[in-house]
Amino acid sequence: MVAAPSSPVAAAMARAVTASRLVQGTTSPNPPVGCVVLDAAGAVVGVGATQPPGGPHAEVVALRAAGDRARGGTAVVTLEPCAHHGRTPPCTDALLAAGVATVVYAVGDPYPEAAGGADVLRRAGVRVESGPLAQEIERGPLRAWLHYARTGTPHVTWKYAATLDGRSAAADGTSKWISSAESRRDVHRFRAQVDAIVAGRGTVLADDPQLTARTPDGGLAERQPLRVVVGEGDLPRDARVLDEAAETIHLRTSDPREVLAALADRGVVDVLLEGGPRLAGAFLAAGGIHRVLAYVAPKLLGAGPAALADAGVGTIADAVDLGIEDVTRIGPDVRISAVPVRR
Repeated sequence: MVAAPSSPVAAAMARAVTASRLVQGTTSPNPPVGCVVLDAAGAVVGVGATQPPGGPHAEVVALRAAGDRARGGTAVVTLEPCAHHGRTPPCTDALLAAGVATVVYAVGDPYPEAAGGADVLRRAGVRVESGPLAQEIERGPLRAWLHYARTGTPHVTWKYAATLDGRSAAADGTSKWISSAESRRDVHRFRAQVDAIVAGRGTVLADDPQLTARTPDGGLAERQPLRVVVGEGDLPRDARVLDEAAETIHLRTSDPREVLAALADRGVVDVLLEGGPRLAGAFLAAGGIHRVLAYVAPKLLGAGPAALADAGVGTIADAVDLGIEDVTRIGPDVRISAVPVRR
């Protein structure tokens, strides 16, 4: 069943999505889930989102807020409630103990050991329905986690800034600043949501980036992603990426599959690739880019390095096709979100 856009369930699911977005970047390796509890009359009585690892899941947070008002009501959740005992008890147990009559979820849980929550609830007499906004949720808060759950490897977003003619720097190598201050603030917002930022050793040597997430006032964000430098050779001891602002690891390889395997071993779910054009080309050639986030500035250079180097494409027939998900004006720039299309 898909609820009508104006229904209380649809409105509750939209609110659950908002709650899940607020905890993005704080829940890994658990998914950022949102939950809204409606009482028997359809009024919102509890809202919750997944807490950091070891803390309660979204359903438990929302049910605690609802208290006895949850009995006979509806739990609206962005992901199918889990039915296994991990760091915390199954969410299905909490829903049954609360006495909810209906559970509406948007996306099924792909983890075999956690899936089956819907069946557990149905067998216990709870009405279970599929809910609205599944596509929005799959492309939004749960995108990286669903990829990780289905493939066992991190989800990679390649972020770059370029001029309208595709240049990432001028002929003399200068690149500050191609994109606007508004775009740079937007990038820091994305950085604060991911588990790791990956850059090549060449980028570190050339630009000496700090690779941190910052607040709009320029201070360090409360949560910092893991900084990952890839490539053979040592790093300068005074490189900013080695400061104490965040943890840094140096992977002495440029092989994308080796990089992703090493990050998967650390439980890294969501990766922002900010390396130079060669590293981006290598990841694209290896099928290691799952979303492209392009900040296109209204500038023309006519010369200088392209945003993307050799990606193993020798003819137009081999071009990597992209599906455009979103085009947004960010200050004077345009941000494009696109995903590779499987042929």
